Amino acid sequence: MIDRSGFRPNVGIIVCNQRGEVFWGKRVGHRSWQFPQGGIDVEERPLEAMYRELHEEVGLLPEHVSVMAWTRGWLRYRLPRNMVRRHVQPVCIGQKQKWFLLRLRTDESAFDLNATHKPEFDGWEWRPFWSILPEVIYFKRTVYFQALHQLAPFIEGVPAECPDDCLPEQLERRGGRDSSADLATAGNRDAR
Repeated sequence: MIDRSGFRPNVGIIVCNQRGEVFWGKRVGHRSWQFPQGGIDVEERPLEAMYRELHEEVGLLPEHVSVMAWTRGWLRYRLPRNMVRRHVQPVCIGQKQKWFLLRLRTDESAFDLNATHKPEFDGWEWRPFWSILPEVIYFKRTVYFQALHQLAPFIEGVPAECPDDCLPEQLERRGGRDSSADLATAGNRDAR
């Protein structure tokens, strides 16, 4: 499902433990790491999509987590031009995401990366809340920053503000490969 503006509705999921650390998953067959996320199906509400994706990607069920908070409106990122498939209709230019912050209510044994026939992750670890930003692929970095910034106040002991060296602008300057034209265009508008 792609909206009239070319954005695919999506949910992002941040699972934290009692120490305020977050689940950080390694993509199957890649060196890249990310939070669980996935598309919202037709007629599916974001909360329903979040629970479906949570089970599909990390094997957790609703009783394993508590929903602590979610982001306001939609957070958007654009795909780099070379990743847009112009021959597929409708054309998807990026994603609009609702992010959910969950607290794990059980022990780690509830995680099952092979809960479905098509695993998304082949490894994972707990990471300090703000530490993941330098590892986020450049075109998603601004959306990750916005989601973390909105959700940090809901976790006791986690600084509400990101350290200066993790700000997207600082990472862009250090990384060299990111250009402002390719960075995510972040919207906090509620599109229906």
